Amino acid sequence: MIYLYAFIVGGILCAIGQIFIDKTMLTPARILVGFVVGGAILTAVGLYEPLVKIGGAGATVPISGFGYLLAKGAIEAVRMYGWTGAITGGVAAAAGGITAAVVFGFLIAMIFNPKEK
Repeated sequence: MIYLYAFIVGGILCAIGQIFIDKTMLTPARILVGFVVGGAILTAVGLYEPLVKIGGAGATVPISGFGYLLAKGAIEAVRMYGWTGAITGGVAAAAGGITAAVVFGFLIAMIFNPKEK
């Protein structure tokens, strides 16, 4: 059942993004930023954690999960280190994912030759 819940939650998040793309004049970059900020805000008010418990990877893998990760890391670091943790906690929590994105992006850029449209 966990696969079904992940599929449903992830599908709903993706459907919301697709509706924004189809029905608004927002650029994809603005929609992505909105999802990250929305994930962080929903985490801060305590609404994203129940979604993660229900949907698992369906809630943490989409881009809103990155906002969730940043906010959760900052909240935990504030509890441990005080207000200085608010600055460092989110980046520390997401360091592995950020590093992987940079390294794999670099490797792909070295292997393939990009072409202009």
